Amino acid sequence: MAGMDDLAKQAGDFIEQNKDKIQDVLKSEQAEDISDKLLDGIGEAVKKITPDEHDAKVDDVRANIDKSVGNQ
Repeated sequence: MAGMDDLAKQAGDFIEQNKDKIQDVLKSEQAEDISDKLLDGIGEAVKKITPDEHDAKVDDVRANIDKSVGNQ
């Protein structure tokens, strides 16, 4: 599996070399819009399959994830 190890190293090197650009993208308005839509969809789907008493916890998890992506 040397190919997978090489690929992982290349990915790690790319991330390290471009971490500032990646951080800018993750904190952009476009990332915020996309992440909000994605997180809203996931949150609503999870709420449909879990008991109602877990809705607040789902909302808390969604809010914590949202803080990590986008600019808001």
